Amino acid sequence: FAGKIFPFCFITIACGAVSGFHSLISSGTTPKMILREGHARFIGYGAMLLESFVGVMAMVAACAMTPGVYFAINSPPSIVGATADAGAATISSWGYPLQPETMTNLAHAVGEITLWNRAGGAPSLAVGMAQIFSNTIGGPRLLSIWYHFAIMFEALFILTVLDAGTRVGRFMVQELVGRVWAPFGRRGWMPGILLSSAMIVAMWGYFLYQGVTDPLGGINSLWPLFGIGNQLLAAVALVVATTILLKMKKLRWIWVTLVPTVWLVIVTMTASYQKIFDPSSRLGFLANAKDLARQITEGKIAAANIAGTQRLIFNLRLDAAVTAIFALMVLVLVVEAIFQWYSILSRRRESVLHESPYIATRWAPNFSGAGHGTAVGDAIGDD
Repeated sequence: FAGKIFPFCFITIACGAVSGFHSLISSGTTPKMILREGHARFIGYGAMLLESFVGVMAMVAACAMTPGVYFAINSPPSIVGATADAGAATISSWGYPLQPETMTNLAHAVGEITLWNRAGGAPSLAVGMAQIFSNTIGGPRLLSIWYHFAIMFEALFILTVLDAGTRVGRFMVQELVGRVWAPFGRRGWMPGILLSSAMIVAMWGYFLYQGVTDPLGGINSLWPLFGIGNQLLAAVALVVATTILLKMKKLRWIWVTLVPTVWLVIVTMTASYQKIFDPSSRLGFLANAKDLARQITEGKIAAANIAGTQRLIFNLRLDAAVTAIFALMVLVLVVEAIFQWYSILSRRRESVLHESPYIATRWAPNFSGAGHGTAVGDAIGDD
């Protein structure tokens, strides 16, 4: 990877820097689960603190491993080799001594068959956490327990993310199609719920399949796309928040959202441009795809690897197309927002705010101690 600290430090950290995905959740599902609006600050800000803690924990877990073990877990066979001996020799040549027996013993200690070529982040995080916890409680005998505890923790984290993301995606599809055909937008209409859910699952399932079948393990191809997409979502959220502050006539606070908005737009647009059009095959999606296609034409790719290389070329071109679509959509939104800001500040347009209709929830616990429960209307919707 040939990217520089700017802008790719923020793209690589992704949620650890700022999370656009959480802006969707905070507007899509969190309001449906909290009892009253006053709880939003504690839950929203508290969740982001925990997210940052998870990011710090991941870095600490990575630092807890020796570099040789870290690269053995996170490097695909196309880079280090398909066998343990070849992988150990390759990693040792990088200046990080590693013996095949080290990985064999570690895999046995955590209850795995092998830890070679487990790119993706989850196994290395689990190994790092297991080593830290076992050094504190239980010693080497509990290494396997702590490892599988960490795997379970990660699995629950991922499953809840998929659930919330699918739910929010379904809301967006129903709302979008509902503008054309009203019945599809009704939250209680089961065919619309099932069809929109199936569409969202098919979308993220397709990218999951592409990542699993990617010759490099998917992480090299999909991670930049995830990071850029996540930061672009954050830019969208900040643009919307800035517009709302303007409409509320709270100009003294507008810098709170406007400054990070400008920074995020610069970072994400720079990263998007470089990932699409940079001439270096180590950085640009299209340049890398072109270089791999040239190697196939010149016969530099072994016959057994041609199918995998063609799949990688397709993934790179797909990433370039998706990144371009994301960036274009954000640019359109930013331009439209700037026109709105100018109209509001120049008093050419009256700033009008619209509240969603009040919808009372059917039942919620009564925390006052009087009675068993009460109907409340602070949470919007009952989905």
